[in-house]
Amino acid sequence: MAAVAQHAIPFSRPATPGHVVNTVGFYGLGAMGYFMARNLANRRASEAGSALVVYNRSIAKSEQLLKELGADKVKIAQSAEQLVLECDVVFTSLASDAVVKSVYEGFAAALKQNNPTKNKILVEMSTIYPTLAGELDTLLSNIPHTHFVTCPVFGPPIAAETGNLICVLAGEYRSKKEIAHLLVPGVGKKAMDLGGNLEKAPTFKLIGNSMILGTLEILAEAFTLADKAGIGSAQAYELVKDMFPAPPFVNYGNKMVTDKFDGLTGFAIDGGLKDANHIRRLVTDLNSPMPVTDAAHAHMLTARAIHAEQKHSGEAAFEVLDWSALVAGARVAAGLPPFDNAGPAKVVKE
Repeated sequence: MAAVAQHAIPFSRPATPGHVVNTVGFYGLGAMGYFMARNLANRRASEAGSALVVYNRSIAKSEQLLKELGADKVKIAQSAEQLVLECDVVFTSLASDAVVKSVYEGFAAALKQNNPTKNKILVEMSTIYPTLAGELDTLLSNIPHTHFVTCPVFGPPIAAETGNLICVLAGEYRSKKEIAHLLVPGVGKKAMDLGGNLEKAPTFKLIGNSMILGTLEILAEAFTLADKAGIGSAQAYELVKDMFPAPPFVNYGNKMVTDKFDGLTGFAIDGGLKDANHIRRLVTDLNSPMPVTDAAHAHMLTARAIHAEQKHSGEAAFEVLDWSALVAGARVAAGLPPFDNAGPAKVVKE
């Protein structure tokens, strides 16, 4: 495994003797969680010789991971209660705030009935509204030896697959040291410390996602203009690769130009709308307008509405849309087909 730059890990290795993490669990094997759990399982097996305990509401994903890695690296929990009671550290990567709250209420109920006798760290990695972090901390704070850390991550599924995520941590310092040591390297390439306020990490996650949404909106508008001008979005994409070779520009630009809007292999548009709604709520709460997010939100709604009608009529090319499909909103506003970039431009090159 390649060496990781020291600045990528803002914590020293946890001191020994001290809290020993014997068993690690992971709840939520979605598009991101599956790859994070797989990388964590591989690292735990190589360094600690112990299997990662996993749980997913659909057992098929757990069984898939077990089949891929083997019983020496993966153990399937039969319930969320078993997971949280058996493991010293539990990571959660879930789809929505409502699911996160429900899962942690279940964790709390199980732990109150069986008070831990040694340290236990619960790590929430989902994209949630910041105030929910405070609610979860209140929920867990009166349970002995139980610590809570927020740790959202930056990066698409391909970054999760290759272990190149950026992990953002907030919470009690010693717990953050333990979690950073588990995640970097292997799951993430870098850990960022946002301090002790648990709401800071999810806030920072929304700020980062606002930049990604802004990138998508800029690309959508520029590519649509290039198509209308008869230059073509493919030509504009070449400029993007030369002038703005950052991963979001290059990766999402490619999806737009080639109409690769499969949300099952990317970030589903429903998740994008959830994040956009969180960002819009945050900027409202803080009186800090962000009109690019409003535009991106409207274009995602347009794309989802068109896709829903196509599914109803049996004409949809994808079961789930990627959030890069927001380009459909800009296209239809300009009189172009929503999901077919290969169609004839309204203005033809000379």
